[in-house]
Amino acid sequence: MPKKGEKATTEGRKDNQKMKPYLVYQYLLHNSDENHVIAADDIVAYIEEKGISAERRSIYRDIKAINNALWLLEDEYNNMEDLEEAKKEGGSYEDTIVYDNHRQKKGFYVNHRKYDASDIRLISECIYSSKYISQSEAERLVSIMKDFVSDRQAAEIRTDALVNDRTRTLNKYALSNVSILYDAMSRELNGERHTPEKVRFQYLKSHISDLNHQVERKHGANYVVSPWKLIINDGNYYLLAFSDEYQEMRTYRVDRMKTITRTGVPREGREAFEAIDLKSYTQRTFSMFNGEKVRVEIRFVNSLLDTALERFGKNRVYYKKADDYHFTVSAEIEISDQFFGWICGFGTKAIIVGPENVKKQFTEYLDKIRGKY
Repeated sequence: MPKKGEKATTEGRKDNQKMKPYLVYQYLLHNSDENHVIAADDIVAYIEEKGISAERRSIYRDIKAINNALWLLEDEYNNMEDLEEAKKEGGSYEDTIVYDNHRQKKGFYVNHRKYDASDIRLISECIYSSKYISQSEAERLVSIMKDFVSDRQAAEIRTDALVNDRTRTLNKYALSNVSILYDAMSRELNGERHTPEKVRFQYLKSHISDLNHQVERKHGANYVVSPWKLIINDGNYYLLAFSDEYQEMRTYRVDRMKTITRTGVPREGREAFEAIDLKSYTQRTFSMFNGEKVRVEIRFVNSLLDTALERFGKNRVYYKKADDYHFTVSAEIEISDQFFGWICGFGTKAIIVGPENVKKQFTEYLDKIRGKY
């Protein structure tokens, strides 16, 4: 006859046993890959450390159940009958957890994952290279991504150099800002129809007295804008929005927004937004070429062809061989000091060929700089 309380203890062991397949799977996910296998005895030792009884034969049964469940979850097979039939026919069936007996140490490892180590490394580098994500946020997101590979593979994903090489945002709420802006622009929110609405925020700037702390522009006054488009350029998020104050389209750095809130007021500026050619607008805005548009011919050395293609593209832009060492580009360019500064960056490798009035403006620009020295 069982002693008082023995039934409850037995039931407790049964409940714990139900956890065993999950623990086996998690242990293999973190500790095995194609280069590192785990012996059944090691899995047994790990499970018993968790206070759950285990034996070698039960580990094999657990792994079989895990593989079957994963196939059904992936919708490769509609039911167990289809899965068993595929096994018998030897078709495209392949287990997620496999046993490797072709090496000195034999054991199990996770053969298929949603992402391989190279995928996670690339995603991690993209996260770290994004300037609109603060360093603490980047580290948090990358730690999440590393859960998709084994612990050994995660340790091999080195991204410290990328962190150190980037000028990162000081605003730890940048990602939350992006989420709020997407909600504000959405036509469906929480399963219901939603009218895109204006947002309100304070806008930050750096101050020479403390480079590690940004202050509010306009003494903390609120900006109210109608958001229309989020744009990523050079590792930063920008919002293209219609300004209540200026009644025109303007761009704002998302990571410089503070205390951003939705207003509930329907957004404005549809005509202004639809009148914009986004490709040329972003090229002008982010290249800082903002002035009178003129067709200009520029001569470059041949080694700068990729640079010219990247800057000007091919739409209504004409490229021509000048001689064995040079080519020319004819493109419509908004003439500005920023454009002239860009040309100066190439030294003698880029020369404005025409028109004459642009050449004259360029020499006046150079004279103005010389006058400062």
